[in-house]
Amino acid sequence: MNLTPASLALFLALANDAGNWNGTPLLDISNKERGNLTDLKKNGLVKTFKDEGCDWVSFTAEGKTFAASNGVDLSWVHF
Repeated sequence: MNLTPASLALFLALANDAGNWNGTPLLDISNKERGNLTDLKKNGLVKTFKDEGCDWVSFTAEGKTFAASNGVDLSWVHF
């Protein structure tokens, strides 16, 4: 996976926060990080969705595998 350091940092922050949100972390990022989110989506690692007026992140199968390769276990996430 060829991510920028900033995109990797965002991915790992979201992956590490997943446990606080039943596997689908709240998306609370700055305008500066929007490009990094797009990078994660284009690489097939995450998807986003709206619910109750908030933006949320779900991890794809590729995202879960990539998280595991970076030491974050998301195998319990079923979304």
